[in-house]
Amino acid sequence: MRSAHTVGIVREAEAALMARLPQGALMRRAATGLAVVCARLLPRVYGSRVVLLVGGGDNGGDALYAGADLSARGADVRAVLAGDRAHEGGLAALRAAGGRIADFHEGTAEDTLFDADLIVDGMLGIGGRGGLRAPHAVLAGLAATAPAPVVAVDLPSGVDADTGEVAGHAVRADVTVTFGTYKPGLFIDPGAARAGRVRLVDIGLGPELPGPALLSFEDADIAPLLPVPDAESDKYRRGLLAVRAGSAHYRGAAVLTVGGALRTGVGMVRYAGPSPVVDQVLARWPEVVADDVDPLSSTDLDPGRAAAVVIGPGRGVWPGNVDELHVVLESDLPVLADADALTIIAAGTLSDLVRTRTAPTLLTPHAGELARLLDTDRAEVEARRLEHVTRAARELNCTVLLKGSTTLIAHPGSPVAANGTGTPLLATAGSGDVLSGIIGALMASGLPATEAAVCGAHLHGRAAVLAHDGAPISASDLLAGIPRAIAQIRGHNRTKGM
Repeated sequence: MRSAHTVGIVREAEAALMARLPQGALMRRAATGLAVVCARLLPRVYGSRVVLLVGGGDNGGDALYAGADLSARGADVRAVLAGDRAHEGGLAALRAAGGRIADFHEGTAEDTLFDADLIVDGMLGIGGRGGLRAPHAVLAGLAATAPAPVVAVDLPSGVDADTGEVAGHAVRADVTVTFGTYKPGLFIDPGAARAGRVRLVDIGLGPELPGPALLSFEDADIAPLLPVPDAESDKYRRGLLAVRAGSAHYRGAAVLTVGGALRTGVGMVRYAGPSPVVDQVLARWPEVVADDVDPLSSTDLDPGRAAAVVIGPGRGVWPGNVDELHVVLESDLPVLADADALTIIAAGTLSDLVRTRTAPTLLTPHAGELARLLDTDRAEVEARRLEHVTRAARELNCTVLLKGSTTLIAHPGSPVAANGTGTPLLATAGSGDVLSGIIGALMASGLPATEAAVCGAHLHGRAAVLAHDGAPISASDLLAGIPRAIAQIRGHNRTKGM
């Protein structure tokens, strides 16, 4: 599990540690780790051409000291100074090791960057805010078009460390070497997309750090949470999931939601919906127990012996659907509300019921749906995903999974979780219905809503890649990928234990 801390916390931890260390020791630790990663990215260090983009803060100092280490091993290291000042100790170290230093000039900088074997971005650190301005923006643009790989120091310049926001120009790194702890912006788009592969260098901050602001789960963290049937299991112990999805207009939503649940390993799915949808669900999934219920007219909305309920995908927003959702939310069962159920909640009639529920509640909006829930603009949500998912969880007093290029899961009083398996392959109609089924199955098996959401998002992303070995997929293809994802993650856990 990768833990991320905000800039303010990192600064406090660094200050506490530096008070006990010789002056400059912390920077040298960071620079040594950075130099090691850079050396591994080069075919050989001796004779390689390394260009440092150096700003005026400690970030630039880290780059300069790392450059000095590489120069001492025979690399041709050149530092381009992107400002009026630079770290004096780092400059002296680089000069003493044989490195060369030049002020920024656009023409010569372009030639220097295009002749490099490796580019190191040390322009702005974790304290940077707002988009890059000249000359930093010019250098970021040149680095993006240069053939050499780019290594970012602690964080790509132009990315907000706390939120992942990018307000204008930013460096696009192939590798980011971050120090002491991960930063939230490395896991949240658009910043995450600019970070490349992230490598953590331990500089001794661990004992100084409190609980994280954000967590990113890996296979080894997910594997122990996945339900495993034992000799005493039966269909009820494995979980009975009630699904209220699909309508005459959107029959496929029911098929996909039910399929996601069954492929995840739930003990039983009990489906209720209009007769044409029941027929289609049973034609694809004959193991389902199905009830012919028209929510526009029926008052028989009891979810039965269910352990959890999924409601909303393709269901509709007619008065009967409002009544159905009202009954489900009044139950004492864990509830996942998606799609049309979110539209009904956003209309205001049931938001208080969500807020006051004592049973677990999980909302799974995309950015547009979250914007309606919070009465704001979609663009605002997409620009500041972390802020808005945290706000929604707090204001609605429930777990919220925000879908998108970075899936975030928030629960009041807990660190936000960022899913690391997301892929553009999931940008296809119906994939959210499958996700609802996956998470619903995990909730029915007994996982708390937050853990079910984290595991479900992780499986969803893995399944998308495994379904056709990274080739394009449809939502239906995801269903075949789910068991493969579960097997891969469980296999990873067994390997770790050997």
